[in-house]
This record gives sequence, C-alpha cells and structure tokens, in this order.
Amino acid sequence: MGFQKVNTIDSKNEMLHFVRSLLDDVQAFEYMLENDWFESNIVRIGAEQEMCLVQNKTFKPATINMEVLAKLGDDKPWCVTELAKFNLETNLSPREFTGDCLSQLEAENLSYLNIIQKVLDEFDASIILCGILPTLRKHDLEMQNLTPKDRYYALMAAIQKHLLGTAFELRVEGVDELLVKHDSPLLEACNTSFQVHLQVAPKDFVKMYNIAQVLAGPVIAISANSPLVFGRRLWHETRIALFQQSLDTRTTHDHMRERLPRVNFGSGWLRGDITEIYKEDISRFRVLLAGAIEEDSIAMVHAGKTPKLRALQIHNSTVYRWNRPCYGISPNGKPHLRIENRVMPAGPTPVDETANAAFWLGCMVAMGNQFDDITKHIDFADARDNFLKSAKFGIDTTFTWMKDKKVPVTELILKELLPMAREGLKMRKVKSADSAKYLDIIEARAREHKTGARWALRTFTALKKEVTNDEAVTAVTAATVKNQKENKPVHTWKEGTAADLADWHPGKIKVEEFMSTDLFTVQKDDLIEIVAEIMDWRRIRYMPVENSKGELIGLISSRMLLRHFARCSKMDKQNVATIVKDIMIEKPVTVTPETTIMDAMHKMQQHRIGCLPVVKGKELVGIITEMDFLRITSRLMERLEK
Repeated sequence: MGFQKVNTIDSKNEMLHFVRSLLDDVQAFEYMLENDWFESNIVRIGAEQEMCLVQNKTFKPATINMEVLAKLGDDKPWCVTELAKFNLETNLSPREFTGDCLSQLEAENLSYLNIIQKVLDEFDASIILCGILPTLRKHDLEMQNLTPKDRYYALMAAIQKHLLGTAFELRVEGVDELLVKHDSPLLEACNTSFQVHLQVAPKDFVKMYNIAQVLAGPVIAISANSPLVFGRRLWHETRIALFQQSLDTRTTHDHMRERLPRVNFGSGWLRGDITEIYKEDISRFRVLLAGAIEEDSIAMVHAGKTPKLRALQIHNSTVYRWNRPCYGISPNGKPHLRIENRVMPAGPTPVDETANAAFWLGCMVAMGNQFDDITKHIDFADARDNFLKSAKFGIDTTFTWMKDKKVPVTELILKELLPMAREGLKMRKVKSADSAKYLDIIEARAREHKTGARWALRTFTALKKEVTNDEAVTAVTAATVKNQKENKPVHTWKEGTAADLADWHPGKIKVEEFMSTDLFTVQKDDLIEIVAEIMDWRRIRYMPVENSKGELIGLISSRMLLRHFARCSKMDKQNVATIVKDIMIEKPVTVTPETTIMDAMHKMQQHRIGCLPVVKGKELVGIITEMDFLRITSRLMERLEK
C-alpha cells in the first residue's frame, strides 16, 4: 500500500468516481499490453524487508516506529512504516538479475538493518526478523498500537465495515490449539515477511505466474519460520493462516455459498493475461478504499503517456494474493510487470532470506525454461494443497508433485529443485560464488532437516519442561536476536536455553502470560466429594466454580475442603449430601488478564490469599496461584546468583 493518499468511501458519488477510474485503468492496461508498451529486454529483482522492534530487557514489542523514523530523518526514504507501531519496512533497490545481484541484495539489506539498529540502540531496543514475533500478546494488537497514519486508519475502518460476523476469529491447530476472538483486524500486524519481486516480460507472465504458484509449497516448506503464536505451537508457517484469518470478513452460514477470503492463493490457473487477475479481484471483492485520482488513464495512453494506474494499484493493495501481480514504471519511463512472492517469512537471518530468494528465483528461471505450460503437469488443486500442507507441516511435508507423484519435500528439494535452482541462476549468469553460497544453505537445511520453524519448536518445547510459558517464548526471541546479529544461517544454530534469559525482567509482565488456562472447574450443584477427588487426582489446591455460561461464581480451596471434612467427622455427618454452593466463596478476589504480575502479587499479599482467578468481564479465562509466583521468584534468584 505504497500510495499514501487513500481514504474510506463516504459517499455514493465518491464510490462511482473511483470505480469508474478503476475500470479505466483496466482498459488502459489492456491497451498498453495490446500495443507492446511494456519493458521486456531486462530482468530485475527487488525485495521488501519487514521487521519487528523489541525491547532489549523484556523482548516484548517496542512501539516506537514513528520515533525511530524521526531519528532516521527524511534522507532515508528506503525505511517506511508498517501497520503496527512495533513494525518497520525497508525497500531494497531493484537490480538486474545477473552477476553478484544476490550478494548485493544481502549487503544492502544488512546495511539498512545496521543503520536502523544504531538508532534503536538509543531506545534500548533491537530489530528481530521473524515471521511472527513469539513474545507478541493479544493486547499488543489493540488499536492503540496502530501506526498513526491516515491510510492505516482507513484500511482498518474499511475492513471492519465489511465484517459479516461480530468479531475476527483465529482458529489454528498444531501441537497446541488457538481459538480466540479479536475485535480488530490489527491481528494482521503479527505477520512479517521478506517479499521478493521478479520482473517478467508480458509474453511470459502467465507461464511464470503459474510456475510461482507451483513453487509456493516447496518455498514455504524450506523457509518456514513462524511456528509460535501467543505461546502456542501451531503451524510451521502459521503466518499463512493468521494473515488470512486476521482480514477475513466472512462468517459461517447454513448454506454452502463460496466466498473467497481477501487473503488467498487463487481460484485456478491463470489462462489469459495479467489483467485476468485484476478483473477477478474487482469482481470478487468490494472496493475498500478510494483515493484522489487525478489522472485520466485512458486519455494518457491515447496521448502516448504512461499512466500510474493509481485506482488499480489501490484496489490491488487491499487484495492479498500470496503471489501478487504488480505493475510499475521503470526509470526509463516504460511500464513493467512483476511477480511479488509474499510466501517467504522474515528471517531467521538476512543470509537465510537471500538463500530463500536465490532458491525461488533460480527455480523460476529453470522451470520457465523447461515448461511452456506447467498446468499440463500438475493440477491446480494439488498446487494449492501443497501450499497449505507446507504451511502446516513445513519441512515434514509430503507433496503431490508432477504426474501425481508423492514425494517428501526434502527429497524433492535435494534431487530435483536444488539442481534446477543452480541451473536457473547459471542461466542468468549469476556469479558461481553467490549461487554456491546461498543454495548450499538451502541444501544444508534440507539435509539436516532444520528450518527456523524446526529450531523454534525444538527450543520452545525443551524450555517448556523447565520454565514458564513467558520465559520460553522470551528465550526463543532472545536467542533469535543474538543469532541474527551474527548473521548465522539457521541450520547452524544451537537450541536456545534458559541462559538466554539473563536479562529477563518480569516486572511489567501481564497475568495472561503466566496464568494457567487449562482449567478444571466445577458448578455450584456438584457434590463436594467429586470436587475433593478431582483436586486430589489433578494435584491442585484451588477449584474455580463457574456457571453454564463459563462465568466465575465462586471458588473452593483445599483448606476449605479439609475444614468441611473435619467438621463432618466430628459431627458424624458423613452421609449428609453437601454440594459446592454450601461451602464455596461466593465473591472471590480476581484479576484481569491485563493486570501486571506485580499488581497481582500485591493483591494476593493484601488479601492473604494463595490464588487469583482471572476474569474478562464475568468470564473465567485462567487462574494464577502462589506456585506461579514461586516459579518466577526462583528463576530471578537463580539469575542473580549467576
């Protein structure tokens, strides 16, 4: 969404004017294609680097992007805002796809990241490159963290306006499960990527776009780097599911009508030309945003001038295809076409990202040379299925490949795609040293079965056995930042450990990051004996009491049970049926998920209690006990001792 001057559509006339401009742009586009206006004698590549900003002491989001940009100054146009205050994006220079273009790409990326990091040092913060920041919390995605720019406010308002249900919902299952509602589409800000652009001649666009669709699955599988969301182990590349669901305005119905989400893989192979994609997106998706369109694209092309096609670009920026068609104007004034690959996550390091780009670019060239029509060799349903499976299972995926062959992704990459990528880079006369450096990284990942996602999952799972959930995601984040600063390929990383938490500070940590959410509860009419048995079986000391709507209405402790059974023994009333409501505390002291750990601790001390149910409104969402505080305290004491 590079065009800044956009707004929501507030009147019928404004809508009609914008739609008319949109249709004019399509017509102008077709005219330029028919009359061979497009640049086709050169191939360029480019990239966009999205990143998160984190605090050095807590590794939580640092909401300082506007302050950082102000410090960078106006002479750094390559660094721009992104959706959330904890995001930034850099735009790398387009360069001809030949020679040492790949090492130039990495060097420029490192240079920009180093410049930003020097500014971040003044804020005691760091850059992190990751598909999804592990330490993100749900409350970090409230609207107060939206970057304060009109185009972002307009986008959020427009998406919210088209929401058919009552909330945006995330439903993702992996090792763990995430089922959560959110009241804004700012969930999109979880996702950061390394978007690679390839310039394509108009005559080759259809062929190359379909090849990009086929390659989406293998590229995700070998580059996956987004397995952790809100402390849950989900898909290897959860960014794919999260991005779609965060902007999904659809809801469930009692009929089978198909509605494509605005974030999508596509509905079939491309058959005509690039305008087929634009026409489908205009047909399927309502216009969300408008802009002050001053040019008359039809008049311009008839006058021999190249139009910017602003209306078409604005609408294209609100439909998120994983392989996105792009229109641009080259420095020589000629229009050109690009395919933007959006499937690659940010990170784990700049050298890893360049390796991912090299793999995709090399395969694109070689497959374009080998296949005149890839659609004759693989079904679209299989390409889409491979895409979704690779997002879920990453490097553990088995694909349905050419001629219905079932093949594990590592075998496919090592035996077929890597040799193809090497040949493709050779065809573009990319320096052999660059080709070897970056494609050897892909080979090492495949042979060692180690992507960023696999590393993060192994680290998190091992840490969960000895530390709290918050400490585990913090250690993963801390280790990631440390390894990124050394630009070490992820296949060489050692698993993170609790030692990576040396500077961990829990003072402002929220209750939601420590509370137990796997709750055992009872209702007021349950027999007290079943409560005692459950507490004994599960070795728990506190039992929340909820009603049929999940609302907290009471609390029972093991001490209360002891007192009850002692009295029954003395009075010989063992056979009298006692139910939960007879002995429960009816109005227990509670906290909310947003309460800080220190405030919760003070409340527990003030009321001399050992447990705090966690409620949102009236709904019971978790529980925190003195044992949770003991674990926090012991970890801090261990660090002080070291």
